[in-house]
Amino acid sequence: MRKQLIYSLSAIVYVLLVLSWTSGRGNNQKKQLIFPGDSSSGKKALTGKAISRDLFGVFFEDLSYAADGGLYAELIQNRSFEYSPADRKGWNPLTAWEYTTQGYGYGTISVETISPISVNNPHYVVLNVEEEGKEGVGLINSGFDGIVVKAGEKYDFSVFLKQLSNKSIPVQVKLQGKKGVVYGEVTFAGQTNNWKKYTAAISVNQSDDSARLVIVAKAKGKLALDMVSLFPQKTFRNRANGLRPDIAQAIADLKPKFMRFPGGCLVHGDGLGNIYRWKNTIGPVEQRIEQRNIWNYHQSVGLGYYEYFQFCEDIGAKPVPVLAAAVSCQNSGGTWRIGGTGQRGLPLEEMKGYIQDILDLVEYANGPVTSTWGAKRAAAGHPKPFNLEYLGIGNEDKITPEFKERFKMIYDVVRIKYPQITLIGTVGPAPSGDDYERGWKFANQLAVPVVDEHYYEKPEWFLRNNLRYDAYDRSKSKVYLGEYASQGNKLFNALAEAVYMTGLERNGDVVKMASYAPLIARQNHTSWNPNLIYFSNTAVAPTVNYYVQQLFSTNQGDRYYSNIVSFPDQKGSRDSTQAASLVKDSKTGDFILKLVNAGSAITRAKVNLNGLGSVNPKANYTILTGAPGAENTFSNQDNIVPKTSNFEVKRSFLYDVPPYSLIIIRMKSR
Repeated sequence: MRKQLIYSLSAIVYVLLVLSWTSGRGNNQKKQLIFPGDSSSGKKALTGKAISRDLFGVFFEDLSYAADGGLYAELIQNRSFEYSPADRKGWNPLTAWEYTTQGYGYGTISVETISPISVNNPHYVVLNVEEEGKEGVGLINSGFDGIVVKAGEKYDFSVFLKQLSNKSIPVQVKLQGKKGVVYGEVTFAGQTNNWKKYTAAISVNQSDDSARLVIVAKAKGKLALDMVSLFPQKTFRNRANGLRPDIAQAIADLKPKFMRFPGGCLVHGDGLGNIYRWKNTIGPVEQRIEQRNIWNYHQSVGLGYYEYFQFCEDIGAKPVPVLAAAVSCQNSGGTWRIGGTGQRGLPLEEMKGYIQDILDLVEYANGPVTSTWGAKRAAAGHPKPFNLEYLGIGNEDKITPEFKERFKMIYDVVRIKYPQITLIGTVGPAPSGDDYERGWKFANQLAVPVVDEHYYEKPEWFLRNNLRYDAYDRSKSKVYLGEYASQGNKLFNALAEAVYMTGLERNGDVVKMASYAPLIARQNHTSWNPNLIYFSNTAVAPTVNYYVQQLFSTNQGDRYYSNIVSFPDQKGSRDSTQAASLVKDSKTGDFILKLVNAGSAITRAKVNLNGLGSVNPKANYTILTGAPGAENTFSNQDNIVPKTSNFEVKRSFLYDVPPYSLIIIRMKSR
């Protein structure tokens, strides 16, 4: 009878607590309910299971003008006159350029290839000035939809010139508005009949987001010019040939553990001649080999392998370069319309040289300065190794006999030469199907350490498949989820991804890495949607998905704890709109609880921290929430952003998770 009375009193207390809590629901404050009998259990502390330290990173592919006109800070479009109709129908070496003869000047202009700076950069322009007039004769470039300049800042201009006349020809360079207002200018004269690089800093006295660069010859005669370049001095980390700081910082703010580059489909290219060759992208920019982009524009490769490695180092991300498996994309030549396959394999007699290029890449990244390729890295300005750990071979390839033969040739040589490098294979472009099955079978036969899965699905697919990796064989290849997205940039999409990402954490012993894709896209020039970050010339607009990725990435752990959270109201569905995860960051000692509700009603989470040892009750609380159809746009960039406050945790508590929300509770152990 006494025991029953105690239970009855406990129940009354609990009901009063519930009534007290629900009476304050309208104030939109965080609420928690304490379990009756809440206290430290005294049980032995749970140890959790080890999960990947490299779980959340980013994937950069040069599509949607992500490099030229995007992350790469060069302001001049088609700076070396290498555009062609092969890049895009209607393009030519003078695309993005305008011939100017203002002030009654006249002459002719031609694109020539007789005596270039480098055979790798064959086209250049010759100005034949027959009458200079008042303004001179020359060229205008408006950059990528205009050139942004800011008052009080400096811009580094450079150009290669060669005199083709007996006398020196003065050259004037101006940054000006569309109506001719000059914001800054410099003048110099060509001094030699050989190619020579000229540089100058242009100070700007007025801001404009649609300025133009004008370069004109001011005297009669013939003059050749090439590699017309303009960079803001304020690049990311103030590096020469650097990156646009606002876009680079947005990526850095994700705190990615790794960065995969330079693609994607870009890597295996549109036909064998379009395979991305890393050696073409290093060294002086005027000697690099530009090429057509599979996404129907042009790659200057000014953002090349050296710059990728350097950026990874700058943001603390491990580099994950991906190379073609010596086959082109199965959709080459537009064969995607008929189901492929346009895949072609390099001739077998070329495989030795191709494999050597891959070995040389490892040496370039990790070799001593006394090695051939380590010396080239040092000559570029980085004597210390880049500490390459991962190397991807192949991307979404159709698993054909040609692919398998060439992949195995590469794999066998690289793993013997560099056993410390973790090689990443590929299992096709989808989460199931023939290539997926064949790819996994082949990877298991070779014991490939990690395989790269890709999928772009509806948000409902991610909600239904939260348990996807629970059943994966832990004794076989690990998974790199290299590309995934829920086909939208609204809050509901982002939360469906968050639900799924709790499953990636839960299975962080088999899922080694994951990266949303694509990463960045230029407004009005998108080749693919959705994307994580959109940008224009003047703004960077992170999506709601970005903030989900950021919250998971900045709150990663290396140990996962199961059975900490349950949802008492869950209707028996193993996969649902409700999800939770708890990890520990061993470096800081913090426990990090994630609660996700992608549904339309409040869901109650039962949290039991007993067994975690002593936890400081004062925690950090972050919430991302809003209407399911809400999204961030250029005009409303902060529509949905995380909000942070303080929070007090108990060892056991009930918490009502608001509809359409992601909550992070970060607790310190003590």
